[in-house]
Amino acid sequence: MRENQDSPLSLGTDSLSRLLMRYALPAIIAQVAASLYNIVDSIFVGQGVGPLAITGLALTMPMMNLSAAFGAMVGAGSAALTSIRLGQGNKTAAENILGNVVLLNVVLGMIIMVFGLVYIDELLYFFGASEQTIPYAREYMRIILYGNTITHLFHGLNNMLRVAGYPNKAMMITIVSVVLNGLLDALFILGFDWGIAGSAWATVISQTVSLVMLTWHFLKPESFLRFRPTAFRFHWDLVKGILTIGMAPFMIQSCACVVVILVNTTMRNYGGDFSIGAYGIANRVAFLFTMVVMGFTQGMQPIVGYNYGARKYDRALRTMWMTVGWSVATTTLGFIICETFPYEVVRMFVSEDGSGDATALIEASVSGLRILVLMLPIVGFNIVAGNFFQHIGKPKRAILLSVSRQMLFIVPLLFILPPKMGVDGVWYSIPIADFTSTLLAAVLLAIQVRKLRRDPSAEVSI
Repeated sequence: MRENQDSPLSLGTDSLSRLLMRYALPAIIAQVAASLYNIVDSIFVGQGVGPLAITGLALTMPMMNLSAAFGAMVGAGSAALTSIRLGQGNKTAAENILGNVVLLNVVLGMIIMVFGLVYIDELLYFFGASEQTIPYAREYMRIILYGNTITHLFHGLNNMLRVAGYPNKAMMITIVSVVLNGLLDALFILGFDWGIAGSAWATVISQTVSLVMLTWHFLKPESFLRFRPTAFRFHWDLVKGILTIGMAPFMIQSCACVVVILVNTTMRNYGGDFSIGAYGIANRVAFLFTMVVMGFTQGMQPIVGYNYGARKYDRALRTMWMTVGWSVATTTLGFIICETFPYEVVRMFVSEDGSGDATALIEASVSGLRILVLMLPIVGFNIVAGNFFQHIGKPKRAILLSVSRQMLFIVPLLFILPPKMGVDGVWYSIPIADFTSTLLAAVLLAIQVRKLRRDPSAEVSI
């Protein structure tokens, strides 16, 4: 598939609704497809291996979040900075960013791989593993860590492909990876009986194939942005810009890592191993709807970034408000589905074979899911607000929003509610934190919107 290589230049002139649809739809499909990695893995592991394996898979989430935090720092930071530089007409800087994305992801991917492999057991016990669940978690995470650099490069280059004006190709490459992952899951788990290791190998192999496709694209001379030898050295001014803007998603993912660790250990203390598995299932279901919202925010990112860089602030704001409307509608739909059909949703992950383990996991998951999504309708607004600050190069505000939800609200609640409410207190801490952090997001966004409208000359200093 080949798209118009001059498409980034239309971001400042075309209809905003058409632009947002053009960029958001492929991003939504790509984000939903990406979230299906975890969902498909969980379904095959739950149906083909067993309830304890589901918990083992959930125990790997903190390490996956930590790795994703570094990937998001490079990927989101480089994508936002690239859009701004293209809006300023600086294509050379954008191609230098592309080269630095590769270098940063290789370095960070290797460091995380070595650290994770050396301390794998210590990390898993710290994440809440027990003697019954650590064999599953260890087997899965070791293979994922071997492919960590591939994962970082795949996500980083796919972000660059999207903002370079090829959103449909970025979407298709993600879909190829997800479909291949599902097919290999079925083959390795159900066909070859590799257990949870089969799920890990399916992920690594499918992402390797997609990385080859991305590399081939950026090697082609006709690509809008492409690999150039001079770009493959650290441009420290660009690295600083990437990491500064990317600090917001890094903080979001890092805080998520801390929260998941606390949730897992508190779940184990008040509800046992299957409560951890229930949280893994419920979190993946809610994650599917928030990933749709992330698709919307990815779609608005090149439009907002380009128009902000070109000082067309009215277009940037109108794009943001359209994204808010669509995102809130999406998360509201997720709330309705999860509250109305929680049992049917959970049964996709767990086979009701009559065993006590399966029944305990289903009951815990259904109850937890209905609590977890109580504030899901307003989460859409919260996500868009935080990403808007990131997209216009205001990382401090985006970081404040991410840290407030995770560290200022959820963490204290995890210490206050469970002693009084038991395992339900762990579940309720999440929607309460969603509500309070959304109020803060609304205040910060109102201040920023007023500033853009009253004093536009003070903006764009990146």
